[in-house]
Amino acid sequence: MPFIEMTALKKSFGSTQVVRDFELSLGKGEFVSLLGPSGCGKTTVLRMVAGFETPDVGDIRIEGESVLRHRASQRHIGMVFQSYALFPNLTVAENVAFGLKVARAAVAETRHRVDEMLEMVGLGAMRDRYPYQLSGGQQQRVALARAIAPRPRVLLLDEPLSALDAKIRAALRSEIRTIQRQLGITTLFVTHDQEEALSMSDRIVVMNGGKAEQIGPPEAIYNRPGTRFVAEFIGSLNVIEGQIVAGDSTHLVFSGGRLDLLPNFAGLAGQSVAVAIRPQSLRFCAEEQALMRGVVRNIEFLGAFSRVHVSCGSANLLVDGFARDLSTNVTVGSPIGLTVRSDEILHLFDNK
Repeated sequence: MPFIEMTALKKSFGSTQVVRDFELSLGKGEFVSLLGPSGCGKTTVLRMVAGFETPDVGDIRIEGESVLRHRASQRHIGMVFQSYALFPNLTVAENVAFGLKVARAAVAETRHRVDEMLEMVGLGAMRDRYPYQLSGGQQQRVALARAIAPRPRVLLLDEPLSALDAKIRAALRSEIRTIQRQLGITTLFVTHDQEEALSMSDRIVVMNGGKAEQIGPPEAIYNRPGTRFVAEFIGSLNVIEGQIVAGDSTHLVFSGGRLDLLPNFAGLAGQSVAVAIRPQSLRFCAEEQALMRGVVRNIEFLGAFSRVHVSCGSANLLVDGFARDLSTNVTVGSPIGLTVRSDEILHLFDNK
């Protein structure tokens, strides 16, 4: 039996339907991310689980029991908000103790649990400070400690890292995942950041227009996108549109060259399709080996790797490679040859 089960959820605000026919099950201890662009309905789903919104249609069950008749305070759920939402007039320790005091836990138990939580998030030495005396990352650690102190059965995270700088965000997402695994708490995480979702999740739900476009492990979402939207939303992507030609071999023909395809696409001969290829899958090669030929339009140095922009017929392609490995022939304005293995073509999509 799923630990959390959402079935046929719908939610509208006025005439706008923001969640439609949404279904998702989470296993006990699983970390699942809701990923998608602004306005796709992911935060509304989270708020319905929390009890801050009520679905127009559908049900939410936790441990087999519908929670729709329970108020937010009765659902035994911990939540961490994007804005931290700490009490400015309470110390770090008092903020962490707040949920325990509301639950009327014994004083000794509260003190022990607060000490345990502050040690877990690395803030034991800051227990007597106030929120304004902390950095953004420290405040978010306090918010996390406060959420898990009452031992909730579910943890909800609403874009908790978006207000932090990149280095702190990367460190804190690792800490959150470590703590979540240590506690074994079932977690639903909302983010618009692909890197966060890919690095933290057991499974990802890619949302689009209020619906789950694809659900699966990070590796499947990235390497085997089920729709063109998922392919284009997750990571950088080259989309090449052309026509499939089959004969002794099967390939896609477009204005910049051709792509060799696996034999199982022979049945699509004559059809116009779109091919998805990750920038790191394209490789520069000698002219006699090239499947495609183009001209280098720009080179971006991004530290360990460089991103090369290539005009290839009607397609504008991105090619990623380690900066140290780029040939001296790869310069802005130079002609260039490209190749790709047929098994590195992610998917074929209807280009209409």
